[in-house]
Amino acid sequence: MIRSELLHNQKRIRDYGVEIGYIKTGKLNAITDVTGVTVGHVTLSNGNMQTGVTAILPHAGDLFHNKLIASSHVINGFGKTMGTIQLAELGTLETPIVLTNTLNVGTAANAVIDYMLEKNPDIGSTTGTVNPVVGECNDMFLNDVRGRFVQEQHVRQALENCAVEFEEGAVGAGRGMLCYSLKGGIGSASRIVKLEHRDYTMGVLVLSNFGMLSDLTVSSNPIGKALKEKILQSHKEEDKGSVMIIVATDLPLSERQLNRILKRSVTGLSRTGSIITNGSGEIVLGFSTANKIPHAKTQQYLTIDTIHEEDMDEAFRAVGEATEEAVLNSLITAEAVIGRDGNERPALKELLEKFNLTL
Repeated sequence: MIRSELLHNQKRIRDYGVEIGYIKTGKLNAITDVTGVTVGHVTLSNGNMQTGVTAILPHAGDLFHNKLIASSHVINGFGKTMGTIQLAELGTLETPIVLTNTLNVGTAANAVIDYMLEKNPDIGSTTGTVNPVVGECNDMFLNDVRGRFVQEQHVRQALENCAVEFEEGAVGAGRGMLCYSLKGGIGSASRIVKLEHRDYTMGVLVLSNFGMLSDLTVSSNPIGKALKEKILQSHKEEDKGSVMIIVATDLPLSERQLNRILKRSVTGLSRTGSIITNGSGEIVLGFSTANKIPHAKTQQYLTIDTIHEEDMDEAFRAVGEATEEAVLNSLITAEAVIGRDGNERPALKELLEKFNLTL
């Protein structure tokens, strides 16, 4: 992977000698390996305020008038996303995707609406309204979620900060998140899907906030059991978090095919140790950049390119591998955070060094 000087100090899971799966990664091994996709953060960190915003811009053009085929899948529905009803019904995405904490979903939606209204004077005037898509996880252990610190200006800044290269770990929406009882947050990975007609890219970004430490598995290594004995001992473990999984691809797909791919992201979660508990919300949102769907009615019928069903297995494997690696990247890049009422969660990389453990 080629990464800029800005991010060269951020060690990811492969820097620890762990290679997930069999498929080749993209250039950056990130969701932004899908051409046109960019990611931006705003991180809010001060005492009881440990939260933020992460924005995913699916393409740099007019997203409202040139929509993307999109889909959503609920693995476990303990979540408070916005915009997924229309996304599932119409199968198209017309706004950026914004991630934040649970009680700031409304604020994020307002900011996305304002952002889209400014860019599109016809919305709500000569055409219909707009469907903002917002995802969330609950960061209340490290962040005073009642403070609702995220403001509309922070969402706009995250959108303006969108770039091909971005930080992972305890940044943006991931600032206050936990994963496997350790510090979690933002992680990403990608895979190259080689088909007969050409190569395609599958990219994943996760906001990780789920799992119990004793379940944590890294490339079949049950490292969580060893860590639990050292840092939690007899303490009770609970998983009441969530994970948002954002899938981007340039594979030409129908909404139905994309939905089938999103369902397979659960294989990646499972390989890291997740059992999808009662109190954990696992929500998957995805889009393909291969086809643009015009907002305005055309004089002729629409046609879209799609791959053959016999090519789907490579995509299924790719999304599982990328999801697994994205979760592990969210863990290994995060640093320890002390937040609300002095609550803290250690970082995986620091524990490995402290206890002389290897992955």
